[in-house]
Amino acid sequence: MLTAFARAFRTPDLRKKLLFTLGIIVVYRVGTHVPIPGVNYKAVQTCVNEASGNQGLFGLVNMFSGGALLQITIFALGIMPYITASIILQLLTVVIPRLEALKKEGQAGTAKITQYTRYLTVALAILQGTGLVATARSGALFSGCTVASSIVPDQAIFTTITMVICMTAGTAVVMWLGELITDRGIGNGMSILMFISIAATFPSALWAIKKSGTLADGWIEFGTVIAVGLIMVALVVFVEQAQRRIPVQYAKRMIGRRSYGGTSTYIPLKVNQAGVIPVIFASSLLYIPALVAQFAGGNSGWKQWISTNLTKGDHPIYITLYFLLIVFFAFFYVAISFNPEEVADNMKKYGGFIPGIRAGRPTAEYLSYVLNRITWPGSLYLGLIALVPTMALVGFGASQNFPFGGTSILIIVGVGLETVKQIESQLQQRNYEGFLR
Repeated sequence: MLTAFARAFRTPDLRKKLLFTLGIIVVYRVGTHVPIPGVNYKAVQTCVNEASGNQGLFGLVNMFSGGALLQITIFALGIMPYITASIILQLLTVVIPRLEALKKEGQAGTAKITQYTRYLTVALAILQGTGLVATARSGALFSGCTVASSIVPDQAIFTTITMVICMTAGTAVVMWLGELITDRGIGNGMSILMFISIAATFPSALWAIKKSGTLADGWIEFGTVIAVGLIMVALVVFVEQAQRRIPVQYAKRMIGRRSYGGTSTYIPLKVNQAGVIPVIFASSLLYIPALVAQFAGGNSGWKQWISTNLTKGDHPIYITLYFLLIVFFAFFYVAISFNPEEVADNMKKYGGFIPGIRAGRPTAEYLSYVLNRITWPGSLYLGLIALVPTMALVGFGASQNFPFGGTSILIIVGVGLETVKQIESQLQQRNYEGFLR
């Protein structure tokens, strides 16, 4: 990986792209520290220090914003509205025939779906910004903080609208920065911004574990966390690269005087076909009951049950539900993202077949069978990786936002591998020597 980056910096046009990407990253990180109007910055810092890593319900969103959510800055919502909008559009593509037709139109249809994603991102940013401002005004953003109610001193409607507009505009700027990296940088803009947001929280989280440690002034705990992180990275790289290759043979066809086909290829089915999306879905779904209970009035029995069982990450009911939801969403997302019947029809149309399997419906049934078989270990792997922060919480008292948590490691490793592949592919294009030397 380091060799690929060194070679890229020696290539003039790739060096420009890398420097441009680094510049955009600097702008993004500066924006995560600029507070929005109407916020008492000193009160926010006091509550952040008192929280000491326990970020409650907003830990996931805070991680995706690079710590900007709890600072209530202009980039407080980060890339999360865009991720949510992309996932929603991807799910609706299966349900709405119009979106499915656009997806099949190629580049023009993809551009239209991207435009819809932008509109939905702005709408979600307005909704989430309003919720964040209402939570900050009520003091529920930092439960237990002594000055939580004075974070937004001015409760006027104009101030609230201004805060929501600033956060929505910040989300639009983040989306624009990501597209700039995709167009003029090294590509994969949104994923790189997500990578930077998560990686930015690592140093402070690691140092907090060292400061709270008791063995050898905290260095034993610090070293243990680093060792666990390296083992997890190796495991994630191994599983993320694992795939089942289904061989496909194309029959030879004569069209005029030319012969087509007769080649052999394969269909790569990844063990973790769903990626990190099941973990995000499960986390978001488990946040909803706790969020409803937090804003509900009174002291009813259902509210007490949710507060007892669904807000603590080390509770057996929470762990069980979290694991089962990840497994369910892994199968659900694979079922809607990979259509065996469509793949079988395309193979039959172009004269392809799997050796030993008849074309058409038997091919679709075989692909479904193989996909279900490899999704089981993939979903169980996702569930176990996602439970590492909980095991760390129970094992040696780390905070619930364990730096090498399942979601963060999956995203960082996935984006890192994809970025390196893109750089290597661009290097191959530029260093192709041709037939005549």
